Amino acid sequence: MKRTSSLILLAAFTVLAGGRALAHHSFAATYVVDHEITVTGTLTQFLYRNPHSFVKMVAPDRDGHMQTWSIEWGGGAQLTQAHVTRFTLKPGDRVTVTGNPGRDPAEHRIRLHKIVRASDGWHWEGVIM
Repeated sequence: MKRTSSLILLAAFTVLAGGRALAHHSFAATYVVDHEITVTGTLTQFLYRNPHSFVKMVAPDRDGHMQTWSIEWGGGAQLTQAHVTRFTLKPGDRVTVTGNPGRDPAEHRIRLHKIVRASDGWHWEGVIM
């Protein structure tokens, strides 16, 4: 009985004293953080979610071949604070994205720093994640 009580007390202490662990992956492992690229194309999907939102778009690669690009952005809560909602972007929008390219060029990934929709002048710029 004493052993069970001690284990319960130890578990409770660990949970209460341990605090909140904030684990996150390194962007430098996935993206070339000291380089930026800019891609212009047509948005096909806006995944507004946590922990990261994604913009999917079709645009040419550096060789001119059309590719599907996956652009990683901040989480829904962070975007809401920046006045971006799930309705801000929609399929068919023509956008220009600037950000860090993925380490594997074949993946066509970008970590978003700036997005512009020229049709109405809407834009967002910054780094949140």
